Amino acid sequence: MFSKVYQYTLFIGDMILVNVAFLVALLLHFDFCIPGDYWAIYLQIFFVLSLINLATNLCFKVYKCLLRYMSIHDFTQLIASNLLSTLLFYIYTKVYPISLPNGIYLIYLLILILFTLGSRISVRLIIDGYRHLKALYRNTFPIHDTHSAIRTMLVGAGTAANILIKDMNLVSSHRQIILAVDDSKLKQSHRLIGIPVLGNIEQIPQLARIYDIEEIIIAIPSASKKRITEIINICSHTTCKLMIFPGLDHSLTTNLLPIRQVNIEDLLCRDPIHLDNHIISTLLSDRTILVTGGGGSIGSELCRQILKFNPKLLIIFDIYENNAYDIQNELLLNGISKTALKIIIGSVRDKEKLEYVFKTYSPHVVFHAAAHKHVPLMEDNPEEAVKNNIFGTLNVALCAKKYKTSKFVFISTDKAVNPTNVMGATKRACEMIIQSINQTTSDTDYVAVRFGNVLGSNGSVIPLFKKQLEHGGPLTVTHPEVIRYFMTIPEAVSLILQAMTFASGGEIFILDMGAPVKIYDLALNFIKLSGLEPYKDIDIIFTGLRPGEKLYEELLLSEEGLGKTDSNKIFIAQPSTIDFNELLIRLEELSHSLADPDSIRQSLAHIVPTYTQAKK
Repeated sequence: MFSKVYQYTLFIGDMILVNVAFLVALLLHFDFCIPGDYWAIYLQIFFVLSLINLATNLCFKVYKCLLRYMSIHDFTQLIASNLLSTLLFYIYTKVYPISLPNGIYLIYLLILILFTLGSRISVRLIIDGYRHLKALYRNTFPIHDTHSAIRTMLVGAGTAANILIKDMNLVSSHRQIILAVDDSKLKQSHRLIGIPVLGNIEQIPQLARIYDIEEIIIAIPSASKKRITEIINICSHTTCKLMIFPGLDHSLTTNLLPIRQVNIEDLLCRDPIHLDNHIISTLLSDRTILVTGGGGSIGSELCRQILKFNPKLLIIFDIYENNAYDIQNELLLNGISKTALKIIIGSVRDKEKLEYVFKTYSPHVVFHAAAHKHVPLMEDNPEEAVKNNIFGTLNVALCAKKYKTSKFVFISTDKAVNPTNVMGATKRACEMIIQSINQTTSDTDYVAVRFGNVLGSNGSVIPLFKKQLEHGGPLTVTHPEVIRYFMTIPEAVSLILQAMTFASGGEIFILDMGAPVKIYDLALNFIKLSGLEPYKDIDIIFTGLRPGEKLYEELLLSEEGLGKTDSNKIFIAQPSTIDFNELLIRLEELSHSLADPDSIRQSLAHIVPTYTQAKK
């Protein structure tokens, strides 16, 4: 509603300025004494004059930009619009003979540019002046009864901080900005719209204590991920709630401040991932893509990112209808056509259902993400892990071979390396299926992508910490020394898509997980990022390693070796030679042992030599 009123106001204002500019041009040309004939000419053309200017302004999208964020580009567009409208007006007066001295056109153009630019600059100056005065008043004469206002510190004293201060003074009353910090010595000991810049970033903990700061907003959108992580670590030595201002893109479109709470993902220190979208597009665009487990954490993100490449048909195959329903609604709301999306409820254990899906839709690419992955639950239910993970993968892989799928991408885990649990052993067996079936005569390139934990996925530690924090704690950690590799879900999926482009068949791609993270440190940071103090506000307790868990995970078997790809975040484990027919015989033996958990583990150990059974 506001944007419409804003645009209509500019429309009307410009219509007035166009006519005033033309009249002023006549006055200047005729020494402030306009002959009567020219008044008659003006009354004849004023509507056309206004209409032409409005049309060119709309053509150059003059009314799309927000006045407070007008840039040199926007001013250039306005000048170009005025030039074109004057030219069209000149042509109009020559086609429909209207006698006007040529000098009037130039005078009119110059005045029109002066008026339209001047009006916008004047309004901008008035608004900015009002904000400056308001900010100076609020910070020079603070209102003492604002007991509910949050005492806030800004990290950074640049453009982003400037915009935050102005906008908060205009629209926000629940924050009171007390001070800012910046590493630039030129900015220290000065004021930013009335806000003192009192020190550098290293002094944040000290300044927070002195000035009773309750909230810190990091306002350096240009800073690298590494620097943001360093700042967050410094801020974590306070008890302040941490927020971050990621940039202006959101506020330009919604007129709202895109301040969000700092989260654990900000601590991962990840560099942005640059995908080769052209190659990915050649594999996914206008193709039929099948995602098993498409309603899960990884599967649903795969669906989101695949849609960016305009597949002909995206098939989401999942046993859990609630997850499938949620991702269906999300994708439909985001604009995918119903004809380009197919939701199929079914299990990868069901050979007949899979046969129907492959026969009916003939998918070009299959992402196999369906799996049981909870280590403790699968330790107690090994037969379910075997049926779903191993035989489910075998079913999908055989269908892909039969119906000549182009690429088959299996989503694996670091727990498949030297596994100490049933879940990890089943995932390693799946990798063996992928590598061995690839050696058979087939039109399908079979590959696996192996990576560690993803933050925020179902069953991961972060959702558990959130629930525990909501209930007042304590946070539970299995062991003080347990470490894991972590990455974000979007990052993992982006690398899966990139790895697909390197696939020629039989590879296991290893994603660069960065440095491993201590779960205990993760718990400490999670509490601090929530504005609380560990062991004072929230306790952390150690529950002991669960059956099948290791202190640390590995990404590579000793015999695999590691090769490079064109991406510095994706590596290749050397393909191993596994006879598919021999593997099928071992899997047949495994299928006969499903009634007895001990027999299952023995059969798994026969298939996966690196599997070490957990001690009971």
